[in-house]
Amino acid sequence: MASNQNRRSAIKNMLAGTAAITASGVITSFTQKEQHKEMLPDTLKGNINHAVCRWCYGDITVEQLCVAAKDIGIKGIDLVGPADWPTLKKHGLYSSMCNGAEINLTDGFGDKQFHAQLQKNYSEMIPKVAAAGYKNLICFSGSRRGKDNETGWNNCVEGLKPLVALAEKHNVVLVMELLNSKIDHKDYQCDRVSWGAELCKRLGSENFKLLYDIYHMQIDEGDVIRNIREHHQYIAHYHTGGVPGRNEIDDTQELYYPAIMKAIVGVGHKGYVAQEFIPKQPDHIASLRKAVHICDV
Repeated sequence: MASNQNRRSAIKNMLAGTAAITASGVITSFTQKEQHKEMLPDTLKGNINHAVCRWCYGDITVEQLCVAAKDIGIKGIDLVGPADWPTLKKHGLYSSMCNGAEINLTDGFGDKQFHAQLQKNYSEMIPKVAAAGYKNLICFSGSRRGKDNETGWNNCVEGLKPLVALAEKHNVVLVMELLNSKIDHKDYQCDRVSWGAELCKRLGSENFKLLYDIYHMQIDEGDVIRNIREHHQYIAHYHTGGVPGRNEIDDTQELYYPAIMKAIVGVGHKGYVAQEFIPKQPDHIASLRKAVHICDV
Protein backbone atom coordinates (compact mmCIF):
# COMPACT_ATOMS: atom_id res chain seq x y z
CA MET A 1 0.00 0.00 0.00
CA ALA A 2 2.82 2.38 0.95
CA SER A 3 4.45 1.71 -2.40
CA ASN A 4 1.25 2.57 -4.27
CA GLN A 5 0.88 5.79 -2.28
CA ASN A 6 4.43 6.78 -3.12
CA ARG A 7 3.74 6.11 -6.77
CA ARG A 8 0.60 8.24 -6.70
CA SER A 9 2.46 11.05 -4.94
CA ALA A 10 5.27 10.96 -7.48
CA ILE A 11 2.84 11.11 -10.43
CA LYS A 12 0.93 13.94 -8.76
CA ASN A 13 4.16 15.91 -8.28
CA MET A 14 5.21 15.29 -11.89
CA LEU A 15 1.88 16.53 -13.21
CA ALA A 16 2.05 19.59 -11.01
CA GLY A 17 5.56 20.29 -12.27
CA THR A 18 4.46 19.97 -15.89
CA ALA A 19 1.60 22.37 -15.30
CA ALA A 20 3.98 24.85 -13.69
CA ILE A 21 6.39 24.67 -16.63
CA THR A 22 3.57 25.24 -19.12
CA ALA A 23 2.16 28.11 -17.13
CA SER A 24 5.58 29.76 -16.86
CA GLY A 25 5.88 29.92 -20.65
CA VAL A 26 8.74 27.42 -21.02
CA ILE A 27 7.45 25.97 -24.29
CA THR A 28 8.86 24.62 -27.54
CA SER A 29 11.10 26.65 -29.79
CA PHE A 30 8.39 26.37 -32.45
CA THR A 31 5.89 28.30 -30.33
CA GLN A 32 8.49 30.84 -29.25
CA LYS A 33 9.24 31.64 -32.87
CA GLU A 34 5.55 31.87 -33.67
CA GLN A 35 4.97 34.33 -30.83
CA HIS A 36 8.18 36.31 -31.32
CA LYS A 37 8.79 36.56 -35.03
CA GLU A 38 10.96 39.61 -34.47
CA MET A 39 13.47 37.32 -32.71
CA LEU A 40 14.34 35.47 -35.95
CA PRO A 41 18.02 36.04 -36.81
CA ASP A 42 18.87 38.33 -39.69
CA THR A 43 21.13 35.75 -41.34
CA LEU A 44 21.30 31.98 -41.75
CA LYS A 45 24.11 29.88 -40.26
CA GLY A 46 25.41 28.46 -43.52
CA ASN A 47 25.42 24.79 -42.50
CA ILE A 48 22.49 23.92 -44.79
CA ASN A 49 21.79 24.82 -48.41
CA HIS A 50 18.17 25.89 -48.10
CA ALA A 51 15.72 25.60 -50.99
CA VAL A 52 11.96 25.80 -51.51
CA CYS A 53 9.57 23.88 -53.75
CA ARG A 54 7.88 25.98 -56.41
CA TRP A 55 4.54 24.12 -56.46
CA CYS A 56 3.70 25.08 -52.86
CA TYR A 57 3.46 28.77 -53.84
CA GLY A 58 1.16 28.71 -56.86
CA ASP A 59 -0.51 31.94 -55.75
CA ILE A 60 2.59 33.98 -56.67
CA THR A 61 4.82 34.07 -59.73
CA VAL A 62 8.23 32.45 -59.97
CA GLU A 63 9.68 35.96 -60.05
CA GLN A 64 7.97 36.85 -56.76
CA LEU A 65 9.07 33.60 -55.16
CA CYS A 66 12.65 34.26 -56.22
CA VAL A 67 12.59 37.74 -54.66
CA ALA A 68 11.20 36.35 -51.40
CA ALA A 69 13.66 33.44 -51.38
CA LYS A 70 16.64 35.75 -51.83
CA ASP A 71 15.42 37.95 -48.98
CA ILE A 72 15.14 34.94 -46.65
CA GLY A 73 18.55 33.55 -47.63
CA ILE A 74 17.28 30.57 -49.61
CA LYS A 75 19.73 29.41 -52.29
CA GLY A 76 17.61 27.20 -54.57
CA ILE A 77 14.18 26.58 -56.04
CA ASP A 78 13.01 22.97 -56.44
CA LEU A 79 10.85 21.41 -59.13
CA VAL A 80 11.16 23.91 -61.94
CA GLY A 81 11.93 23.11 -65.55
CA PRO A 82 13.76 24.88 -68.38
CA ALA A 83 11.09 27.56 -68.85
CA ASP A 84 11.79 29.00 -65.40
CA TRP A 85 15.56 28.61 -65.29
CA PRO A 86 16.24 32.09 -66.77
CA THR A 87 14.23 33.68 -63.95
CA LEU A 88 16.21 31.77 -61.32
CA LYS A 89 19.49 32.78 -62.96
CA LYS A 90 18.38 36.41 -63.03
CA HIS A 91 18.06 36.32 -59.23
CA GLY A 92 21.18 34.25 -58.62
CA LEU A 93 19.21 31.19 -57.48
CA TYR A 94 20.01 27.57 -58.27
CA SER A 95 17.60 25.01 -59.76
CA SER A 96 18.23 22.56 -56.92
CA MET A 97 15.94 19.79 -58.23
CA CYS A 98 15.07 20.00 -61.91
CA ASN A 99 11.98 18.37 -63.38
CA GLY A 100 10.15 18.06 -66.66
CA ALA A 101 11.30 14.67 -67.98
CA GLU A 102 8.93 12.51 -65.93
CA ILE A 103 5.56 11.35 -67.30
CA ASN A 104 3.81 11.62 -63.93
CA LEU A 105 4.14 10.10 -60.46
CA THR A 106 2.40 6.81 -61.27
CA ASP A 107 3.90 5.87 -64.67
CA GLY A 108 7.55 5.38 -63.86
CA PHE A 109 10.61 3.22 -64.36
CA GLY A 110 9.10 0.27 -62.50
CA ASP A 111 6.95 -0.54 -65.55
CA LYS A 112 8.55 -1.59 -68.83
CA GLN A 113 5.63 -0.21 -70.81
CA PHE A 114 6.83 3.32 -69.99
CA HIS A 115 10.54 2.82 -70.64
CA ALA A 116 10.56 4.00 -74.24
CA GLN A 117 8.85 7.30 -73.44
CA LEU A 118 10.89 7.86 -70.28
CA GLN A 119 14.18 7.12 -72.00
CA LYS A 120 13.31 9.60 -74.76
CA ASN A 121 12.31 12.28 -72.24
CA TYR A 122 15.37 11.87 -70.02
CA SER A 123 17.79 11.53 -72.92
CA GLU A 124 16.66 14.97 -74.05
CA MET A 125 16.52 16.55 -70.59
CA ILE A 126 19.84 15.35 -69.12
CA PRO A 127 21.98 17.41 -71.55
CA LYS A 128 19.74 20.46 -70.96
CA VAL A 129 20.23 20.20 -67.20
CA ALA A 130 23.99 19.95 -67.66
CA ALA A 131 24.13 22.83 -70.16
CA ALA A 132 22.28 25.06 -67.70
CA GLY A 133 24.85 24.28 -65.01
CA TYR A 134 22.55 22.18 -62.84
CA LYS A 135 22.95 18.71 -61.40
CA ASN A 136 19.81 17.01 -59.99
CA LEU A 137 16.96 15.69 -62.14
CA ILE A 138 13.99 14.02 -60.45
CA CYS A 139 12.54 10.64 -61.42
CA PHE A 140 9.99 8.18 -60.05
CA SER A 141 9.47 4.45 -59.68
CA GLY A 142 5.78 4.77 -60.44
CA SER A 143 3.03 2.51 -59.09
CA ARG A 144 3.57 -1.09 -58.05
CA ARG A 145 0.62 -2.47 -60.06
CA GLY A 146 0.93 -5.87 -58.42
CA LYS A 147 4.68 -6.25 -58.99
CA ASP A 148 6.79 -7.76 -56.23
CA ASN A 149 9.96 -5.98 -55.10
CA GLU A 150 12.28 -8.06 -57.26
CA THR A 151 10.33 -7.32 -60.44
CA GLY A 152 10.22 -3.62 -59.56
CA TRP A 153 13.97 -3.45 -58.98
CA ASN A 154 14.74 -5.36 -62.19
CA ASN A 155 12.45 -3.15 -64.26
CA CYS A 156 13.91 0.03 -62.79
CA VAL A 157 17.47 -1.14 -63.45
CA GLU A 158 16.61 -2.02 -67.05
CA GLY A 159 14.95 1.34 -67.69
CA LEU A 160 17.48 3.48 -65.85
CA LYS A 161 20.81 1.88 -66.75
CA PRO A 162 21.31 3.59 -70.14
CA LEU A 163 20.17 6.90 -68.67
CA VAL A 164 22.54 6.62 -65.72
CA ALA A 165 25.38 6.14 -68.23
CA LEU A 166 24.25 9.33 -70.00
CA ALA A 167 23.98 11.13 -66.65
CA GLU A 168 27.54 10.09 -65.80
CA LYS A 169 28.74 11.56 -69.08
CA HIS A 170 27.04 14.90 -68.32
CA ASN A 171 27.70 14.97 -64.55
CA VAL A 172 23.96 14.90 -63.79
CA VAL A 173 22.38 12.91 -60.95
CA LEU A 174 19.06 11.12 -61.49
CA VAL A 175 17.24 11.37 -58.17
CA MET A 176 14.32 9.04 -57.39
CA GLU A 177 11.85 10.43 -54.89
CA LEU A 178 10.62 8.38 -51.96
CA LEU A 179 6.84 8.85 -51.63
CA ASN A 180 4.41 7.42 -49.09
CA SER A 181 1.98 4.77 -50.36
CA LYS A 182 -0.28 4.97 -47.31
CA ILE A 183 -1.96 8.37 -47.69
CA ASP A 184 -0.92 10.44 -50.70
CA HIS A 185 0.38 8.08 -53.38
CA LYS A 186 -1.38 4.74 -53.06
CA ASP A 187 0.54 1.83 -54.60
CA TYR A 188 3.77 3.80 -55.19
CA GLN A 189 6.62 1.29 -55.21
CA CYS A 190 9.65 3.27 -53.97
CA ASP A 191 7.98 3.92 -50.61
CA ARG A 192 10.76 2.85 -48.22
CA VAL A 193 14.31 4.14 -48.01
CA SER A 194 15.57 0.54 -47.92
CA TRP A 195 13.82 -0.16 -51.26
CA GLY A 196 15.45 2.87 -52.83
CA ALA A 197 18.84 2.06 -51.31
CA GLU A 198 18.72 -1.43 -52.83
CA LEU A 199 18.03 0.10 -56.24
CA CYS A 200 21.02 2.41 -55.76
CA LYS A 201 23.21 -0.59 -54.96
CA ARG A 202 22.06 -2.46 -58.06
CA LEU A 203 22.72 0.50 -60.35
CA GLY A 204 26.08 1.08 -58.66
CA SER A 205 26.56 4.70 -59.71
CA GLU A 206 27.08 7.99 -57.89
CA ASN A 207 24.83 9.46 -60.58
CA PHE A 208 21.73 7.74 -59.23
CA LYS A 209 20.53 8.63 -55.75
CA LEU A 210 17.40 9.25 -53.68
CA LEU A 211 15.28 12.21 -52.68
CA TYR A 212 14.42 11.57 -49.04
CA ASP A 213 11.12 13.32 -48.41
CA ILE A 214 10.86 13.53 -44.63
CA TYR A 215 7.08 14.01 -44.71
CA HIS A 216 6.52 10.90 -46.83
CA MET A 217 8.94 8.69 -44.93
CA GLN A 218 7.55 9.69 -41.53
CA ILE A 219 4.15 8.43 -42.74
CA ASP A 220 5.32 5.14 -44.23
CA GLU A 221 8.15 4.06 -41.93
CA GLY A 222 9.10 6.66 -39.31
CA ASP A 223 12.45 6.23 -37.53
CA VAL A 224 13.61 9.20 -39.59
CA ILE A 225 16.93 10.05 -37.95
CA ARG A 226 18.19 6.47 -37.83
CA ASN A 227 17.22 5.91 -41.47
CA ILE A 228 19.00 9.09 -42.55
CA ARG A 229 22.16 8.02 -40.72
CA GLU A 230 22.01 4.48 -42.08
CA HIS A 231 21.30 5.36 -45.72
CA HIS A 232 22.75 8.87 -46.13
CA GLN A 233 25.27 7.74 -48.77
CA TYR A 234 22.35 7.05 -51.14
CA ILE A 235 20.54 10.36 -50.47
CA ALA A 236 21.21 13.40 -52.66
CA HIS A 237 18.41 15.70 -51.52
CA TYR A 238 15.81 16.26 -48.79
CA HIS A 239 12.28 17.65 -48.66
CA THR A 240 10.47 18.81 -45.54
CA GLY A 241 6.79 18.89 -44.60
CA GLY A 242 4.83 18.71 -41.38
CA VAL A 243 2.99 15.51 -40.43
CA PRO A 244 0.00 15.38 -40.44
CA GLY A 245 -1.19 17.24 -43.51
CA ARG A 246 2.06 18.50 -45.07
CA ASN A 247 1.44 21.78 -43.26
CA GLU A 248 3.67 24.34 -41.58
CA ILE A 249 6.65 23.14 -39.60
CA ASP A 250 5.56 24.29 -36.17
CA ASP A 251 4.20 22.96 -32.88
CA THR A 252 1.14 21.40 -34.57
CA GLN A 253 3.37 18.77 -36.18
CA GLU A 254 4.71 15.53 -34.73
CA LEU A 255 8.33 15.84 -35.87
CA TYR A 256 11.00 17.99 -34.21
CA TYR A 257 12.80 19.36 -37.23
CA PRO A 258 15.89 20.84 -35.53
CA ALA A 259 16.95 17.34 -34.45
CA ILE A 260 16.41 15.98 -37.98
CA MET A 261 18.39 18.83 -39.50
CA LYS A 262 21.25 18.22 -37.05
CA ALA A 263 21.29 14.59 -38.19
CA ILE A 264 21.46 15.68 -41.84
CA VAL A 265 24.32 18.07 -41.11
CA GLY A 266 25.96 15.38 -38.98
CA VAL A 267 26.23 12.90 -41.87
CA GLY A 268 28.00 15.51 -43.96
CA HIS A 269 25.21 16.31 -46.41
CA LYS A 270 26.38 18.99 -48.85
CA GLY A 271 23.28 19.06 -51.07
CA TYR A 272 20.04 20.94 -50.57
CA VAL A 273 17.17 20.75 -48.10
CA ALA A 274 13.96 22.09 -49.66
CA GLN A 275 10.88 23.27 -47.81
CA GLU A 276 7.86 21.45 -49.28
CA PHE A 277 4.95 22.24 -46.98
CA ILE A 278 1.58 23.69 -47.90
CA PRO A 279 1.23 27.10 -46.23
CA LYS A 280 -2.01 27.56 -44.34
CA GLN A 281 -1.29 30.93 -42.73
CA PRO A 282 -2.41 34.03 -44.66
CA ASP A 283 1.17 35.24 -45.00
CA HIS A 284 2.76 32.36 -46.89
CA ILE A 285 6.19 33.96 -47.05
CA ALA A 286 6.23 34.54 -43.28
CA SER A 287 5.49 30.81 -42.84
CA LEU A 288 8.36 29.97 -45.19
CA ARG A 289 10.74 32.30 -43.36
CA LYS A 290 9.87 30.74 -40.00
CA ALA A 291 10.29 27.18 -41.34
CA VAL A 292 13.71 27.96 -42.79
CA HIS A 293 14.90 29.38 -39.46
CA ILE A 294 13.52 26.40 -37.53
CA CYS A 295 15.50 24.14 -39.86
CA ASP A 296 18.65 26.27 -39.77
CA VAL A 297 20.95 24.47 -37.32
